[in-house]
Amino acid sequence: MDAITLRESLDIAHIAILGGLTLLLLLFSAMASASEVAFFSLTHNDLADLEARNTASSRRVLDLLDNGDRLLATILVTNNMVNICLVIVATQLADALFIFSSVWEFVFNTIVITFLLLLFGEIMPKVLSQTNPIKMATLVSGPLKILQWLVYPLAFILIRTSSRVSRLASRNAEISIEELADAVDLAETGSEEEQKMLSGIVAFGQTEVVEIMHSRVDITGLEYEATYDQVRKIIVETGYSRIPVYGDDLDDVRGILYVKDLMPHINQGDDFEWQSLLRKPYFVHEKMMIDDLLKRFQKDKVHIAIVVDEYGATQGLISLEDILEEVVGEITDESDEEEDKLYEKIGEHTYIFDAKIHIGEFVRAIGYDEEAFNDVVGHAETLAGLMMELKRDLPRRGDEMESHGVKFFIATMDGRRVDKIKVEVNG
Repeated sequence: MDAITLRESLDIAHIAILGGLTLLLLLFSAMASASEVAFFSLTHNDLADLEARNTASSRRVLDLLDNGDRLLATILVTNNMVNICLVIVATQLADALFIFSSVWEFVFNTIVITFLLLLFGEIMPKVLSQTNPIKMATLVSGPLKILQWLVYPLAFILIRTSSRVSRLASRNAEISIEELADAVDLAETGSEEEQKMLSGIVAFGQTEVVEIMHSRVDITGLEYEATYDQVRKIIVETGYSRIPVYGDDLDDVRGILYVKDLMPHINQGDDFEWQSLLRKPYFVHEKMMIDDLLKRFQKDKVHIAIVVDEYGATQGLISLEDILEEVVGEITDESDEEEDKLYEKIGEHTYIFDAKIHIGEFVRAIGYDEEAFNDVVGHAETLAGLMMELKRDLPRRGDEMESHGVKFFIATMDGRRVDKIKVEVNG
């Protein structure tokens, strides 16, 4: 007897039902696989494009992405349930069409069906989806909205379980990092610079962009409508090699001007259209870890990025040099001018801090634990913000506050903005 033979009597109606159900399940499997790639490969610019379209499908896409955990759980649950059903139905279809010997039945059901499922239900949909994620995301957003409610109980269980596992893993990671930091503190190194570098390496993977970026108020930018003479004047005054260019305000960054791109046109007249030399701006989220950003800088060959918050508003600017300085310390060259330090130690337990210093850097400077002020910091990110949280009002010159054994004195103001803060740490 042959290994595989066609059955002599075929139930055409039964085969037609199984065949149609197989194709339908394969379509659902392909949709789920394509959805995963489409939604989670959308870039910041893609999301901005969807917001600008303001269509029903684009709004559905943005609404689904608002709860990424639920969306991913919905896709995974749907995909796995469909694939299980697909294997069962396809096996039934094969049995209705053919007579197998015992070995060949296993080969066909295990290898052939699995190969077809991977090819048409996983690989091809994901490859096609990657070529145009916006189109695919808008196309499947409607069915996914319905599936969110249909599989919600299973998705909810998956989210809760994965969240608990993630918290346990994070807790273990924090312990190991703290132990590594303690080991660095105890280690005997050749110099203070080496000790700082080791500490910087330990903290590198735990530092967010917002902690080391140049804040919005410190950004030197160029107006898009500025004349060429004004551009040259700002370049000479600042000495920067890369300058953001904005439209109405810093929330409307249109490009980055590289000074080296101006060199061939240095003698052009004031009517020169310097805007044609702008390079595309690079945007990153303020909560991104700097080790991830360093990898992106290396991959995309860029040296500067505009930092935005969850609403797309500009919060600051970060450069490759800022990231490297977290490990190796301050980098200067012969063209750098002496910069104002963010703090100065004026006594054994007394400091003068620039109000714009990040809270993380502040607590490290005074030798406190990273989480020392977590109970009072609120939404503040700088020392000036911490003063507002402590006072629950706008600080004024001469104000005194105390928290966690630290006394704060508002030393100087720049208009309504806190400039310098004197800090006394109880020894």
